[in-house]
Amino acid sequence: MSNDNKLNVLLLYGGRSTEHDVSNASAKAVATALNHKHYNVLMVQIGRDGVWRLENGLENGEERWLSTQPGLNYLLNTAGQKAEKIDVVFPLVHGSFGEDGCLQGLLEMSELPYVGSRVLGSALGMDKELQKRVLNFAKIPIAPYVTFKKSDWQLNDKIIIDEIEKSLRYPLFVKPVNLGSSVGISKINDPIELRAGIQTALRFDIKIIVEQGILNAREIECAVLDDLKPQASVLGEIKPDRDFYDYQAKYHSSTTQLIIPAELDEQLAQNLRRLAVQVFTLLEAEGLARVDFLLNAATGEYVVNEINTLPGFTSASMYPKLWTASGLLFPQLLDRLISLALTRSKIKAELVREFISK
Repeated sequence: MSNDNKLNVLLLYGGRSTEHDVSNASAKAVATALNHKHYNVLMVQIGRDGVWRLENGLENGEERWLSTQPGLNYLLNTAGQKAEKIDVVFPLVHGSFGEDGCLQGLLEMSELPYVGSRVLGSALGMDKELQKRVLNFAKIPIAPYVTFKKSDWQLNDKIIIDEIEKSLRYPLFVKPVNLGSSVGISKINDPIELRAGIQTALRFDIKIIVEQGILNAREIECAVLDDLKPQASVLGEIKPDRDFYDYQAKYHSSTTQLIIPAELDEQLAQNLRRLAVQVFTLLEAEGLARVDFLLNAATGEYVVNEINTLPGFTSASMYPKLWTASGLLFPQLLDRLISLALTRSKIKAELVREFISK
């Protein structure tokens, strides 16, 4: 706690992934919504070049800012001098190096309290294949899929195409395994498009997943908040103005519809909310996550599409909207997330770190 009895909250944002701009928008929204009577807000942007920069000026012309030494809750500049005291970190770095466990590992080593999932939950949330393995093992409904690596494709692309067409039926979705915001995703309707979609995805990742499309699909989302035990929000439905909910539809379309609450049978809604909490728990998520479903509008069958352990906080983002519709306003949601981070840090600090055998 700082001298003025406010918590120093560090917003980390930007990053080196394709979601840099989305991260910037999330940070701006969170900085605006935080109650400045309770918090001093510090903004550190990680540039596309990987350099950490403290917003609102640079002391002594210093541009590079690092995390703390373990047990020392200060940011340090490259000269090793104390820059800013930190009580809790709110990571808002979407995508690679931000929500995949990399940044969480750095914060763990630095012994800084932070919002959201730890290393394992973050890594599972980012890797679309590994999360499906866990869900499949637990008999959670998922869409059929095939995965492969860039090296496999380069070795024999024909074998991979044959495997996909034997295992799955069109339409298909080709996705980079470790990316978000629908970047690099293509909807595939025939073999010619399949090869082109794979080439597009390989621009962004070395591991690719091809999923079977769900017919008559409705996109349903649920926000989960880890409050002693995970709680599920009301459900929302996304109706994009395009063939699927791609980057353009998410962030640049004025006609994409976000319907909250989703118009669903009450029993189905309860089942999906219960399943969202189960997925959250199975994948070791903590703090917050958004669980996405695909629902066949004709049959009522559904699958888990994915979990997002660091969902967007922009003005267009579903996670805060879903909690607002559930009765938890944006500033109170942020209070809850920060409180959870501090509580978890306190519990971890009580663990024994040394063992001396006799």
